[in-house]
Amino acid sequence: MMRISDLRERLSLSFGQEWASSFSSDIAISALDSLTVNEALAKGYEAQEIWRAVCNEHPAQTSQYKY
Repeated sequence: MMRISDLRERLSLSFGQEWASSFSSDIAISALDSLTVNEALAKGYEAQEIWRAVCNEHPAQTSQYKY
């Protein structure tokens, strides 16, 4: 099971620390019913499920930190 802090760290490593925050609040992920990372967390999605969805939609940025 992935912790939320691990998800946040992977987002920062993949997208850069400054952009990871914007990504989490502004970019909707279709595999998460078009929710953002922050919205998905608030609705109870597991961090690992969110990370997999991000990886599938943004493979170039996340390839080094894939699940």
